[in-house]
Amino acid sequence: MLEVEHIDAGYGSTVILQDVSLRVDTGEVVTIVGANGAGKTTTLRCIAGLLQPRSGRIRLDGQDITELAAHDIVDLGITLIPEGRQLFPDMTVRENLMMGAYRREARACQSQSLSEVLDLFPRLAERLDQPAVSLSGGEQQMVAIARGMMARPKILMFDEPSLGLAPIIVSQVFEVIEQVAASGTTVLIVEQNVFHTLKVADRGYVLENGRMTLEDSAAALLADDHVRQAYLGI
Repeated sequence: MLEVEHIDAGYGSTVILQDVSLRVDTGEVVTIVGANGAGKTTTLRCIAGLLQPRSGRIRLDGQDITELAAHDIVDLGITLIPEGRQLFPDMTVRENLMMGAYRREARACQSQSLSEVLDLFPRLAERLDQPAVSLSGGEQQMVAIARGMMARPKILMFDEPSLGLAPIIVSQVFEVIEQVAASGTTVLIVEQNVFHTLKVADRGYVLENGRMTLEDSAAALLADDHVRQAYLGI
């Protein structure tokens, strides 16, 4: 489904990614793990069309999307749930969710999508008319995930979904990600919380200093000595 082939990327004169390749197959949950500053967010920004790679190609279902604008990539079915949630704070929960149905294919089924995300997040049904800024951090993350799902994407990308959340909320967020995957949506997660993300993923990549250093099944990465020592403190 998604293929990233030998991309280099950076900002100004600073090189962040070097020869990064990965793939995500239909129906998979794939994660990219690594330390802060490894280049995980930059990878997602390239896929989402927010940053132009300096070299390499990105393909979705065989179509080259490397040079497409971000809104065109959304229309093709790739949605990014950004780090820090980035909601519209003064808009209501309902309005934030409806903004997620920007994609052409999603506009025709807004009501159905809203019903589906409220079934998944019943707490949001009680807060539909509240401004997003009035919600707790965990509730705002739920809005961000639900907004992404309103686009009815082929691939839903999560950038650090556990960032800044209490441990009990982190567990709930990853339970939701499992439910999203079970619904048939393909998922790509970037995350520093290695244990939680490898527990929900099918496969994973380890990104270190802008280069992919490991690729394996999630179970194999959890058992890998380097991963256990460097990221799990074992």
